[in-house]
Amino acid sequence: MATLQGKRSAHRPFMNPANLSARLGRLFSPGTVVATLHEPGDPQLLLPEEAAHLGRAVAKRRQEFAAGRLCARRALAEFGMPDFPIRAAEDRQPIWPASMAGSITHTAGFCAAAVAERRRIQALGLDSEVVGDVKAEIWPHICLPDEIAWIQSLPAAAQVLAATLIFSAKEAFYKCQYPLVRDPLGFHDVRIEAPTWDASAGIFLVHPTRSLAIATYAALPLHGRYLFHENLVTTGMDFPAADSRL
Repeated sequence: MATLQGKRSAHRPFMNPANLSARLGRLFSPGTVVATLHEPGDPQLLLPEEAAHLGRAVAKRRQEFAAGRLCARRALAEFGMPDFPIRAAEDRQPIWPASMAGSITHTAGFCAAAVAERRRIQALGLDSEVVGDVKAEIWPHICLPDEIAWIQSLPAAAQVLAATLIFSAKEAFYKCQYPLVRDPLGFHDVRIEAPTWDASAGIFLVHPTRSLAIATYAALPLHGRYLFHENLVTTGMDFPAADSRL
């Protein structure tokens, strides 16, 4: 007679609507798997351990939470862990398998998760934002004067792209460093530079404006990658494990 775990493994992969994305996987070091979902997540597909975190959440929050878990489990399936429940810690951070690093992002109509083995990558940061959501009136809250000057130096059509990139890059960096050092950064604690800016894809640099705890894990400035797609910008960065750099 099949066990409950066996039934889960046999059937649940066919129920998971998330798909792998090689294109977004290229935002990270080799060995990273990214899964995406372009529809609301179905809370009925959550594992019981995951559904326990929903509480009295409104429908939109329940769908976002479900979408993130479905993407995460689809990516983990590539490492032989299709049914690992992604619980939430007290600070709402996803609790990944001990051997894995990961990151989840969701925005309007889109969700993605990236995972990798910790023996190769010790931390990941993934973020997606809708282009145009970062309005000019909030630039001073998320951008340093040098960043605003760079945005304003671009053609008008490119300014909304650049502002969204800066916001997303800072979010990806925050997600990457937080699991390692728990440093509660502000938007003005780092400056983003896009040396290969072409409004399509490229790399960005993260320059600290103060002493950061993450400097003990990675050389500064830190590097990440970005991609504009489907009216979104998605940014990713990772910190390779020390042994993987030998």
